[in-house]
Amino acid sequence: MPLPAPKAILFDWDNTLVDTWPVIHQAMVKTFTHMGHTPWTLEETKEKVSKSMRDAFPELFGERWEEAGDVYQKSYRSIHLQHLHPLPLAKEVLQAVKEKGLFCGVVSNKKGPTLRIEVEHIGWAGFFDTTVGSDDAAKDKPHPEPVHFAFKQSHIKPAGYVWFVGDSNVDLEVAKNTGCTAILYGPEAKAHKEYTPTHFHGMPFHAHVHEHSELLKLLAEF
Repeated sequence: MPLPAPKAILFDWDNTLVDTWPVIHQAMVKTFTHMGHTPWTLEETKEKVSKSMRDAFPELFGERWEEAGDVYQKSYRSIHLQHLHPLPLAKEVLQAVKEKGLFCGVVSNKKGPTLRIEVEHIGWAGFFDTTVGSDDAAKDKPHPEPVHFAFKQSHIKPAGYVWFVGDSNVDLEVAKNTGCTAILYGPEAKAHKEYTPTHFHGMPFHAHVHEHSELLKLLAEF
């Protein structure tokens, strides 16, 4: 089915607009080691990291999850800015969205203050009408609340004319939960055992772009 013309585009942040897997993985390794757990491999980190800390860490670390969260945050923040890199053509995509006059935002499961520090550091604050991170709204992705929170000061309501672009099943799920058009991003998803041409980890998507050049082509159609 053809994509609906977008009035707004919401992006995930990590590994959708910027490459942060190495930093996330290093911080997770330090956290697991501190907590006396066997660290994940990089592949396991990519497979298992998508929920916010307040949703994922209680499952991983039980009653000590806040201690683990402190270790992770300190480790991540000690190295993230020097290793923060935009994905190829991500800036060009954001420029195209701005030129079209579309509402543009980030909805991430990264802590809100850390997210906004990264957006400022990379010089992209001017592209976004809103940046929503974990703990900004009452709940995090895949709950609908952060998407509604992103539009709270606009006239836009979540619907099919809102494209949600992200690399994980959590992004696809929040799009489904809010009636937005789900666009799966990333070159690795197609090789995953839970990938089909219409679903990823059981979550439906409307289009799959392997790189930002493909997203630029989609935008050029409108």
